[in-house]
Parts: sequence; C-alpha cells; structure tokens
Amino acid sequence: MLHEPANNSGQIDPAAPYKSRLGLALFGLYATFYAAFVAINLLAPGLMELPLFWGINFAVVYGFVLIIAALILAVIYDALCRAQEAKTPSTSAKDTQAWS
Repeated sequence: MLHEPANNSGQIDPAAPYKSRLGLALFGLYATFYAAFVAINLLAPGLMELPLFWGINFAVVYGFVLIIAALILAVIYDALCRAQEAKTPSTSAKDTQAWS
C-alpha cells in the first residue's frame, strides 16, 4: 500500500488556539475524574468492592462511567470545534464538510 504525505494547503488553521485550549480543558476535566478513581482505590479500596447495580461493584461501574465520559467529552470537543471552524471566516464550508 502506498502511503503519501498529507496534502498541506499551506493555510494555518485560525481555530487552532481555540482547539488547543478546549482540548486541554477537557483533558483536565477527564484527568480530574480519573484521578478521583485512582485516589479512591488508593485511600479507600474497600469502597470499590461495594455492589451498586445487580451485584456489579463500584469499581466496574466507575470504570464504565470513565469510558462513557471519555466518549461524551470527545463528542463535545468535536461539536465545539466544528462550531468554531464555522465561525472562522477563512475556513470554507467545503473544508468543514470534508471530514463529515
């Protein structure tokens, strides 16, 4: 299979600073949520054994919530980035629809 470099149009993405700040903010939010999971495991490991739903313990429920939260944050990031790109005057509608 032939792999070629990505086609560079020579334009700088004017929404890049916004995307960077948003990505770091959402990462910080998720990292805090994950750090709480680690802290609970470290400080109160017995709490993770408590059954919550249908005999499934807190650790498994929290783990699934972490996965779902990551997916939700990814969708939020995508929606906000697309909205910012649509507001940016130098980004054409053709460029924003190419990835959809």
